[in-house]
Amino acid sequence: MELKLDKPLIIFDLETTGLGFKDKIVEISLIKVYPDGREESYTKRVNPGIPIPPEATKVHGITDEDVKDCPTFKEIAPELYEIFKDCDLAGYNSNRFDLPMLDEEFASAGINSGFSNVKHIDVQNIFHKMEKRTLEAAVEFYCGKKLENAHSAFADTQATYAVLKAQLDRYAGSLQNDVSSLAEFSKINNNVDLAGRMVYDEGGVAIFNFGKYKGQPVLEVLKNDPSYYDWIIKNDFSVDTKNHLTKIKLLG
Repeated sequence: MELKLDKPLIIFDLETTGLGFKDKIVEISLIKVYPDGREESYTKRVNPGIPIPPEATKVHGITDEDVKDCPTFKEIAPELYEIFKDCDLAGYNSNRFDLPMLDEEFASAGINSGFSNVKHIDVQNIFHKMEKRTLEAAVEFYCGKKLENAHSAFADTQATYAVLKAQLDRYAGSLQNDVSSLAEFSKINNNVDLAGRMVYDEGGVAIFNFGKYKGQPVLEVLKNDPSYYDWIIKNDFSVDTKNHLTKIKLLG
């Protein structure tokens, strides 16, 4: 089933030096789908400016030698911003990882991504709610084929797009074919920040979603343990998370 869109949707995937917000992107791939059905693809390798750990290379196969002559993210950021501007987004595990990682890279390049103002579809969350398996299993389950070149950014991007369309076919009676509904369904929490380190509870109160204060109101924690704010600001959390925490602190 083809997607019903009222604005372009970008399905994207990242390969990185690691899983922390101090890590860097080494490859980005995307498919941009327009409301009229047109599709454009884009893949770019990126020089992260730091060594790629061997354990990361084992996952995606990209080495320091592969990216030594590639542009930095800052160099391609203006071009990427124009591609992503005013588009809704989709990915696999993107709400938890790819989305905040890309937002972090844009912030490091001095660009406000605007991702907080668009819809985000996480295909993994739809999959886990419906079947609870991995991307490779999702491709086999929904599309009836093996995923070739897993952990190649473009192969994973193509697979994610194919699985999303197949999910619309399989769950036609349960899933609504519009970006707003899919984005809402693919949420696990009502996030305050992109990475979901803070979420809104049922009463609309911002609470921590990790660590020793998980489940406790953010404002209450900051008042009772002011050092916790400093700890987050100084450690490996995304700029977006830190900005939302600061905003809550100042407005509280």
